[in-house]
Amino acid sequence: MTSGTIKILVIDGYPRDDRENLANCGMTLAGDLYASMLSDLCPGVHCDIVYPSDPNAALQRGIENYHGIAWTGCSLTIHGNGDERVRRHLDLARAAYAAGVPQYGSCWGIQIAAVAAGGTVAAHPGGREMGIGRKITLSADGRDHPLFEGKPDTFDGFVSHFDVVTHLPPGGQALAGNAFTRVQAMSVEHDKGTFWGLQYHPEYDLREMARLIHCRRQALTQEGFFKDEADARRMVAQFEALHADPTDKALAWQLGVESDLLQDTVRRMEPRNWLSRLVLPRAA
Repeated sequence: MTSGTIKILVIDGYPRDDRENLANCGMTLAGDLYASMLSDLCPGVHCDIVYPSDPNAALQRGIENYHGIAWTGCSLTIHGNGDERVRRHLDLARAAYAAGVPQYGSCWGIQIAAVAAGGTVAAHPGGREMGIGRKITLSADGRDHPLFEGKPDTFDGFVSHFDVVTHLPPGGQALAGNAFTRVQAMSVEHDKGTFWGLQYHPEYDLREMARLIHCRRQALTQEGFFKDEADARRMVAQFEALHADPTDKALAWQLGVESDLLQDTVRRMEPRNWLSRLVLPRAA
């Protein structure tokens, strides 16, 4: 995929303290990870990163001057707390809808896009979905949707979330789900704009997921994902080993990891399709 200069606004919603904590655990900052992925998928992309959870955060150019807007994950909660930082995020999403700038996002992005357009997000009664979300399956609408062109009907994805979309907004379509999360992917037509997004994380790879597990190993152990922290460290080491050598057939089999997670071309099909179908036509 080639282009001239494509201007994309990457919205990294993590508060500063949480960004520093994740960086100290060896993770790539969410905004940087997104910018790198989009640049890999579409040479010529220029990404401005904004941190709307920080006081006095400001855009480098008017929102209408971007060809696309991409939302990363985030550690905030959208429901029930009246957080001023969340209001700023919602204002950005509504402004993008009003300006007709195509939006894409994972995890927090799908939640913000749903609520900004009139949908509902709530805590999942089952708690956290973490690590690998299994058997994400396209709906009938998803199988016909350009977001999933070239994607298998059923696949796994990297996940880390407590909250889920419980009610679609007007103009919304549920495109995929699995046994844990009913809405794993969604499209929305609202005001003048379009949003395509996912509850899972195509921008992650095994290394990023390993670093996130390392960072949250105490909480994950308390929640019952691991017997103890040594158990968590073993999984971190296995994920990192398979990332270093994706041809390790035995380890891939033991972890239940296949090409939908190991191959960038499969794992990142959705953001590639967003760029191709919505962003490049706007930039033409």
